[in-house]
Amino acid sequence: MRIFVAGASGALGSRLVPHLIDAGHDVIGAHNSPASAELLRTLGAKPVLVDLLDVDAVRKVVLENESEAILHQATALANVRFGRSLDKTFARTNELRTKGTDALLAAAREAGVRRFVAQSFAPYRYAREGGPVKTEDDPLDRTPPPNTQQTSSAMTYLEQVVTDFGGIALRYGGFYGDANDALIEPVRKRRLPIVGNGEGIFPWIHLEDAVAATVLALDHEGPAIYNIVDNEPAPVRVWLPVLAHALGAKPPRRFPVWLARLFAGEAAVVLGTEARGATNAKAKRELGWTPLYPSWRKGFAATYSAISLADRPKPHAATRANHSLG
Repeated sequence: MRIFVAGASGALGSRLVPHLIDAGHDVIGAHNSPASAELLRTLGAKPVLVDLLDVDAVRKVVLENESEAILHQATALANVRFGRSLDKTFARTNELRTKGTDALLAAAREAGVRRFVAQSFAPYRYAREGGPVKTEDDPLDRTPPPNTQQTSSAMTYLEQVVTDFGGIALRYGGFYGDANDALIEPVRKRRLPIVGNGEGIFPWIHLEDAVAATVLALDHEGPAIYNIVDNEPAPVRVWLPVLAHALGAKPPRRFPVWLARLFAGEAAVVLGTEARGATNAKAKRELGWTPLYPSWRKGFAATYSAISLADRPKPHAATRANHSLG
């Protein structure tokens, strides 16, 4: 198929493009930075510079390129700094997930697009009640924590309009597997603590596994929603020390709830102590998907141990000589 990939130069999109080309598809790579054009050409895609919030521009590129499928992976999270307000951090991404999705769907209808697959998110989304691990049929949180409501609403909106179209929304876990993952520096600097009992659950997904599931979803009939997460959703108190160890960092600090609420806000407390996880059973069953990294335990070690080793200070020449002499 001729596939229009929105966000083709991002962390997931840039890994997705070569897999699509290897599968025999023609890829039109939409991006919003002139510097990304050469990267996309190198990957084998046709680069197209377009603002996804410009309805007319989106319509033009989708129709001119005779797109048969659309993969919506566009976000605006490169180099962002996370603070007390998730809504502030995700403001541009929320627009891409609402207005940008509307523009892509309008173009898709006019172009007769047969497949539409869009990026959503699994962590922190499910109602904080009942069991610790949720399926796609379980209810979402009706009262998201303060400063996260707009972000939650944008993802819910995306899922609704995409499935109404007959498309597929993929609720990815937290991405990891990149050398500049956003969590690396906070964990190394011990800025990410275990809050209270640390029972908030966070589902992870390696970027390569996310790519594999996305390629499979492209060949699947919608409408549908899938959790694209690994096999082991785990509490913060379990996975965070393992991540710190893989990065060669000191163990994470522990903050009481009152202190975390004071410095990081209510949302950080809720997410760190009450969030529910997600199961990937439906995706494995219906898409025939099997994660290469079934657990973050294997994935963290494979990804970050090499990064940690590469970042260690190199010994001076005299030191190396002394070591070589025994």
